[in-house]
Amino acid sequence: MLYSILGFKCPYCHTGDFFVSHPYDLRHTGDVHDHCGHCGRRFNIEPGFYYGAMYVSYAIGVAAMVTVWVACSILFPDLSPTGLVIAILSTLLVGAPYFYALSKIIWANLFFKYDRKSAGPGDQVGH
Repeated sequence: MLYSILGFKCPYCHTGDFFVSHPYDLRHTGDVHDHCGHCGRRFNIEPGFYYGAMYVSYAIGVAAMVTVWVACSILFPDLSPTGLVIAILSTLLVGAPYFYALSKIIWANLFFKYDRKSAGPGDQVGH
């Protein structure tokens, strides 16, 4: 599952690409293929399926904010509150496309299960 999430690969076979493009291609940010190019399984199983990824995105955003706050508190103890807010907001702004894509692939991996048969011989990565 971790291989699929970090590599943005198909949750079923861990081989095919999950997204149409990389997260920072702003025209296609978060666009998911309809089917896996390797195993042919569907990614869009019902309308609105990926709305649940908003909860995952919220958790990722909170984790990023807390991480930046702790890092700034340790590395720059004299940083003003305004500087801290700027550091947090810039991290969230720059990371937003990646966090969005990450939340969708995590959400998909919660519901789609890896299938060794889909991966094919020699392609059983991650297990």
